[in-house]
Amino acid sequence: MNLEKVVFSFVVLLAATLNFGFFIGELGDPAMHSPWELYAAVIVNVIALVLKFGDRTLMGATHLATSLVAVLQLFTATCLLVYFQNTQPDELTPRAISMVVSLSGGALLANVVSLVLLVVETISFQRR
Repeated sequence: MNLEKVVFSFVVLLAATLNFGFFIGELGDPAMHSPWELYAAVIVNVIALVLKFGDRTLMGATHLATSLVAVLQLFTATCLLVYFQNTQPDELTPRAISMVVSLSGGALLANVVSLVLLVVETISFQRR
């Protein structure tokens, strides 16, 4: 068993599941979307991005691209969330949280593509 592949797969899967955990729920209900889960998703996606830098293959480049997309969208979502939390007097409005959740949905799609690539890579490796 290759420990590097296990850690890589673990981090990619954790990034996707944290993002999914934040994304799931009613779009305009701030109570269903924990900011801490979004922050954790950003951190784990950045770790996944760093782990993807070493691979020089075409599959590695695609993994890196999906990770860059996810990090960019999650970072933007986090910036918007912090902005809305600091500029709105009471709590987040449905419009504000829906913007944040929508961006995290785009990142979730990038994470799903990364997971599909990981599965394809694993299946093709078994056939060699």
